[in-house]
Amino acid sequence: MNRGKAFGFTLVEVLVALAVVAIAFTAILTAMAHAIDVTTDLRERNLALWVAQNRWVQHRLAGEWPAADTKTGTADMGGREWRWQERVSTTGNEYLRRIEITVQHADDEQVLALLEGLLPRPQQTATPPVP
Repeated sequence: MNRGKAFGFTLVEVLVALAVVAIAFTAILTAMAHAIDVTTDLRERNLALWVAQNRWVQHRLAGEWPAADTKTGTADMGGREWRWQERVSTTGNEYLRRIEITVQHADDEQVLALLEGLLPRPQQTATPPVP
């Protein structure tokens, strides 16, 4: 009986190919999981920065001249509760206050956002003389 040439792959070749594919899929899944973690972290940091910016803008819109002090409070943003702390300090310029706002999750100690800026002294509007 004459045997012809056999076509196909041997069992060892199939196992090696499967191992290569398994390693490649593992690397792809690991990279995707890392990308999801980074995206979630960036979302949280972005929301925390918005909370800090809102605090700064509230001071500006209210025309406040805050005293040099430290205050804490909470804010809701993106369906979460955030804890903020702001430290107001004087500067060498009597028309500016330095403000530093940190924001973190209400149930966590890790600071997710830090905003530092200067608040200008509100301009006093002169009252017109009464005739």
